[in-house]
Amino acid sequence: MSVNSAIIGPARSGRTTIFNALTRGKADTRSYTAEGLAPHIGIAKVPEPRLKSLADMLQPKRVVSAEVRYLDIGASVKGLVDDKAISGQLLAQLSTADALINVIRAFIDESVPHPEGSLDIDRDITTMELELAFSDLALLERRLDRIETSLKGAKQPERQGLLREQGMLMKIKADLEKDVPIREMKLTTDEATVMAGYQFLSAKPLLTVVNIGEDQLAQTASLEAELNSHYSGSKYRIITLCGKLEMELAQLDNSAAEAFRAEFGIRESGLDRTIKLSYELLGLISFFSIVSGEIRAWSIKAGTDAHKAAGKIHSDMEKGFIRAEVISYDDLVKCGSLSEARKKGLLRLEGKSYIVRDGDVITFLFNV
Repeated sequence: MSVNSAIIGPARSGRTTIFNALTRGKADTRSYTAEGLAPHIGIAKVPEPRLKSLADMLQPKRVVSAEVRYLDIGASVKGLVDDKAISGQLLAQLSTADALINVIRAFIDESVPHPEGSLDIDRDITTMELELAFSDLALLERRLDRIETSLKGAKQPERQGLLREQGMLMKIKADLEKDVPIREMKLTTDEATVMAGYQFLSAKPLLTVVNIGEDQLAQTASLEAELNSHYSGSKYRIITLCGKLEMELAQLDNSAAEAFRAEFGIRESGLDRTIKLSYELLGLISFFSIVSGEIRAWSIKAGTDAHKAAGKIHSDMEKGFIRAEVISYDDLVKCGSLSEARKKGLLRLEGKSYIVRDGDVITFLFNV
C-alpha cells in the first residue's frame, strides 16, 4: 500500500509540471483545467539506497520498492467546495490523501500570466491556507447542523456523545476562524483520533513547493530559509524546486540526470527531496521484509509494533503472527549475510509488542 500525496495550488503555478517531475510523467501541462477532467495519477518509487545494498547481498528473486502515489487535481480547493458539480469524487480523493503538496509559483513567464496579475509568494501561501480552512469550516458547519438536528430526538447516552462531539467541533471551528490550521492545534489524543475520522484538509501534513525558474537556482537556500522561518511548523515545510528543469531531468536516465544536476549545482533530485520531507512530516520510517525470495521496502509510522507491521504486508500475517526475526540493516551489512548474522547471534526473535525501527530487516513467522 503506497503513501498518497495530493498536489494542490493556484492556477498556473506549475502543479502538473511538478507532478511530471515527481512521477516521470508526461501529462499535458498547458491545457489542464478542472472542466470535466479527471485528476492525473502517478506512482513514484521511493528512493532507498539500503534496498539496493540488501539486494546485492541477498540476491533475492525479486526486489520491490515502497511507493508514493501522487494525485494532481486541476481545481482549486475552494472551487471544489463551492461547485457541487465537480466536487464529489475529486474532493473525496483529496480528503483521503495522507499529505498535501501545495505548489506556489515564483518563476517568471510572460506567456503564462499569473491569475492575480503579479507574483507574490506570501499572498499565495496565505490564500491556500485560507482555502483549506474554508473547506474544513464548510464540513464542520454541515456536521454541526446534523448534530443539532439529532439532539432534538436523542436519548442518553447518545445525547452525551453528541454533546461531546459538538463541543469538540465548536472548539476546532473557533480556532480555524482565528486562522489556526488543525495540524497546528494542540489536540488531546482522543481529540486527534476523532478528528482523523473527518479527513480535514488543514489537519494534513503540508509541504509547500515554491516553483522557481532556472535563473533563481542560486537563491534556493536563502529563499527556503527565509520562508521556513515565517511559515514552517511541526507538520509544515517549504522547499524550492525548479519544476521545469526537474521535469526535463526526470525524462533522462539516472546517470545523465545526475551529470546535468551537477552542472546546475543541484545536489539532490526533486523527487528525493520531496519524498524525504514528506516522510519526515508524516512521521514515516522504512523497514525491509524477506518473504519467499523477495525483499521489499515498506513505509510505516514511527512507533508501529511488529504485529501491525506484519499486517502492513498481509492481513494473514497479522492474524497468525507468531514472532518476528529481526536484524538491523547496519548489523546485516557488517555481517555480509544472514547466515553469518545468525552465527554471531545478531538475529533477534521479537514478539508482537516490539517497536519496529527504521532500517530493520524482518522475517515474520506466522500460522493461519
